[in-house]
Amino acid sequence: MRQGKAGEGGGDSLFAAASSSEHKPLAARMRPATMDEMVGQAKLIGPGGSLRTLIESDRLVSMLLQGPPGSGKSTLARLIASKTKAHFEPLSAVTSGVADIKRVAEEARQRRELYGRGTVLFMDEIHRLNKAQQDYLLPYVEEGVFILVGATTENPYYSINGPLRSRCRLFVLEGLGQEELMTVLRRSLVDATKGLAMLLAVVDEDALSMIAEQAGGDGRVALNVLETSVLLAAPEAEGGKRHVTVETVQMAMERPMVAYDRAAEEHYDTISAYIKSIRGSDPDAAVYWLAKMLEGGEDPRFVARRMVIAAAEDIGLADPQALVVAVAAAQAVELVGMPECNLPLAEGTIYLALAPKSNSSCGAISAASAEIKEHGAEPVPGHLAGGIRVGDKRGEYKYPHDSAGGWVAQEYLPAKLRGRRYWVAKDNMVEREMQANLARRREEEGKGGAKGDASGG
Repeated sequence: MRQGKAGEGGGDSLFAAASSSEHKPLAARMRPATMDEMVGQAKLIGPGGSLRTLIESDRLVSMLLQGPPGSGKSTLARLIASKTKAHFEPLSAVTSGVADIKRVAEEARQRRELYGRGTVLFMDEIHRLNKAQQDYLLPYVEEGVFILVGATTENPYYSINGPLRSRCRLFVLEGLGQEELMTVLRRSLVDATKGLAMLLAVVDEDALSMIAEQAGGDGRVALNVLETSVLLAAPEAEGGKRHVTVETVQMAMERPMVAYDRAAEEHYDTISAYIKSIRGSDPDAAVYWLAKMLEGGEDPRFVARRMVIAAAEDIGLADPQALVVAVAAAQAVELVGMPECNLPLAEGTIYLALAPKSNSSCGAISAASAEIKEHGAEPVPGHLAGGIRVGDKRGEYKYPHDSAGGWVAQEYLPAKLRGRRYWVAKDNMVEREMQANLARRREEEGKGGAKGDASGG
């Protein structure tokens, strides 16, 4: 069984390998070594913060660290590794599976039995584990075989199984604000040991602001763009200073970075604009907001789910094929992934935007739900019940397929609700025809209707 040194966390091969590199990127060199050096997340790791208290007192609980890229999840994991007396085992869900989890669990049990020492399992990108792999983690977390620290950029209510999520405390990290990013950038420019001070960089204030504005709350991106910008700036003949301008930053970025925070307002504002553009039948706007989300790193599965909802909520019976198209696009996302799945997503988006609109299905279910919430649910009429009950007068159920046209006059609502109408047709070609057919049947029903054979189906 592998053993790490006491007080060092042990098993820190993932992080140790990174720290041994002689030519690390600026973002890696400037990674905070203490919580006091971290910028942002004051509510969690500021003085008296809940997460800070757990880490500094080494009284860890299984937890999920959720936040956008560059918000400090991996940094916090490193700080846990440096503070805890438990053995620290880092894994990445991208390259690890059930066999790795099983190994960690077996070693954790032995470690506790032989040395009385606990184990902390850090699972980076935990949302990449499939359902079966997440289920495999569950009993070990529940029994306390190891403490799980999972890091994810995804919404854990979508990407993490409910049972596993409920056994972990959720800490939500926010993307860094522009002023916080400016602090990080300025700190790296004056740091002669880990930063860029030795390169004598002079960065215009508007150039720094551009980096901070375009980094989308990601400290790692901001520092890497700054480093590239400084290296692109030629040293001056006298003094060797490197002057970084807005033009230098634009060259370093190669293309504009998308300011898109998947965990905060930009996420919700953009998906709102996307849905409203589909509802408003504007394909150009809808595909623009789609592109912004995908270029910003949004999970295409999230977009696909919203497409399916829009197809049912805003298009509905006006074009029932829209739901088929949306579901097909969602399946294509799972089948091919990014970047190619942007094509079926674009096709589905444009189809939904151009389709006729109706929310009659949404109105119908809302009206029926409101009826039940206000008055309670009525019992099923005897002739519609699914089985024979002692003392139950079931009445006669008329089997529609035994009648011409596959329809027979028959009441399907409870007696108290007879005549109640929840679905109201919208003025489109499909629903006008549906409404006309329904009206003809109701008229025939009022005259006695088609008669069918009684059946106990």
